[in-house]
Amino acid sequence: MGEKKKSRGWLRPLAVLVAVVALILLTRSLGLGEKLASLRGWIESLGNWGPLVYVLIYIAGVVFALPGSAMTMVAGALFGSVLGTVLVSIASTAGAGLAFLIARYLARDSITGWLSDNEKFRKLDSMTERHGQIMVALTRLVPVFPFNLLNYGFGLTHVPFWTYLFWSWLCMLPGTIVYVAGTDALYRAISNGEIPWALVAAVVSIAVILTLIVRHARKSLREIESETEIKES
Repeated sequence: MGEKKKSRGWLRPLAVLVAVVALILLTRSLGLGEKLASLRGWIESLGNWGPLVYVLIYIAGVVFALPGSAMTMVAGALFGSVLGTVLVSIASTAGAGLAFLIARYLARDSITGWLSDNEKFRKLDSMTERHGQIMVALTRLVPVFPFNLLNYGFGLTHVPFWTYLFWSWLCMLPGTIVYVAGTDALYRAISNGEIPWALVAAVVSIAVILTLIVRHARKSLREIESETEIKES
């Protein structure tokens, strides 16, 4: 049994390595590097307005429930690790906050109708009623609930806005760093033909730490879920 687990331990890093190599080859074959360079040129042509335009586009995407992972990764190629992380952190937090306010004050009835039949939302609502800010933190770390559902769903709960905003920002930040810095490293490797090992090492280190945090958060979430089910039964 121990040998079997040990052999399986190699599968995950091997899968990551294969995925990275495949992504680099696909990016080169489709000419995505050149397209990103063109997009970067357009952003830079906007001068000081470039980062602001990106943030506004990102916020609009969050409000309209569009997948944010692509926009997050694009930031690494457009702005680099540091500025990209700052911009994504601002934009994702602002978008999440705006969606929360829309759900709570502007379109509560419509969104309640949209989510009322959603089993995941009912579970989220029940657990949040008892644990509040802990649930905001845990669900931002563990992708059990879709990002867009959380943004609107928490607006229908009793969680205070600033509590929701702070814990959303803090617990989304590690994943943002991994996505943005990882894309920055990949973009540099494709553009310069040279792997930035220092940046790769930093991304891997943060990813390992994040994995440990998520593992603990997942365990805590399971415990809260079991406790909630017992109290409801």
